[in-house]
Amino acid sequence: MPRTRSLAWSQLKVGVLTIVALIVAAVTIFSVMGSRGFFWQRYTLKTRFANIQGLKAGSPVRVAGVEVGSVTDTVFAGDQVDVIFELSKSVRERVTSDSTAVLGQVSLLGLSAVDITAASTGKPIPEWGYVPTGRAAATLSDVTTEAQVGIAELTGLIKDVRAGKGAVGKLVTEDTLYNSFNDFVGAAGDVTKTIRSGKGTVGKFINDPTIADALAGSMTNLQEMTRKINEGNGSIGKLINDDKFVVSMTRATENLRTLTDRLNAGEGTVGKFMTDPALFNQMKSLTDRLDLMMKRLNDGEGSLGLFLKDRQLYENMNGAVADVRSLIAEIKKDPKRYLNVRVSIF
Repeated sequence: MPRTRSLAWSQLKVGVLTIVALIVAAVTIFSVMGSRGFFWQRYTLKTRFANIQGLKAGSPVRVAGVEVGSVTDTVFAGDQVDVIFELSKSVRERVTSDSTAVLGQVSLLGLSAVDITAASTGKPIPEWGYVPTGRAAATLSDVTTEAQVGIAELTGLIKDVRAGKGAVGKLVTEDTLYNSFNDFVGAAGDVTKTIRSGKGTVGKFINDPTIADALAGSMTNLQEMTRKINEGNGSIGKLINDDKFVVSMTRATENLRTLTDRLNAGEGTVGKFMTDPALFNQMKSLTDRLDLMMKRLNDGEGSLGLFLKDRQLYENMNGAVADVRSLIAEIKKDPKRYLNVRVSIF
């Protein structure tokens, strides 16, 4: 009997150790897998990139920056690459048709990851479905490439400047521009010396105290004139400060407005002339008649027209006037010859 009990206890210890080992293994596996969970807690999705930049199986997959999965495989799909990854089912409602997948960086060493934006507005993507691809952010390699291109362009620019190309290159390499600039600086220095010595208009204006005094006096006079205007002195002061003038101007404006309203309403002779169509028609008829009369005169119709157009009638009238003038002259010379008056009484 004691031997049987010992054997049963030995078997029990083996079983307890086995259970403990399984528990430790399960805890270890769960700790290693972290938030990814067991296989029944994950589901598979895919995305497609033109260049995966070293992405490989085991690379992390993050949703809104939280690591919730890992890459399981990468396969070619034509000229692009399909990335297959597993995600925790706890984020299924956040990975939808409005989400986008881009390549991210784990560290500055260039380790890649898949970054997915969280979007709860779209429809959840079914298992083995594709997450839409977004525009990837610039990586360290892109920055390095751009820096290399910029350095190359800067080197070429320095070479062109040294070779004398362009305006900057000519300014650096040619003595003509340097000499011109030097001459300009010298001329500017001479002008400055001339001004300081009081020569010329500008020099006198700066150095002559008389001009400064005259300018100060002008400013004083201007201030005095402004003060008088503000006090209402003089015509301009009264014009600005006198309320009566403002009232007069207001009344004149009102009268002008009243007159304009009456004209627009057709009141008075001018108003009727502006608004009454009958008066306009009469004026037009009179104008038409004057035009017709002038046309008939120009055509030589009627006595006045003949007088204006007939040359012979004009000459006859001119001759008659000349004869009358000659007769008057003869009468003035010898009035007794032409004016002989006899008076007889029975």
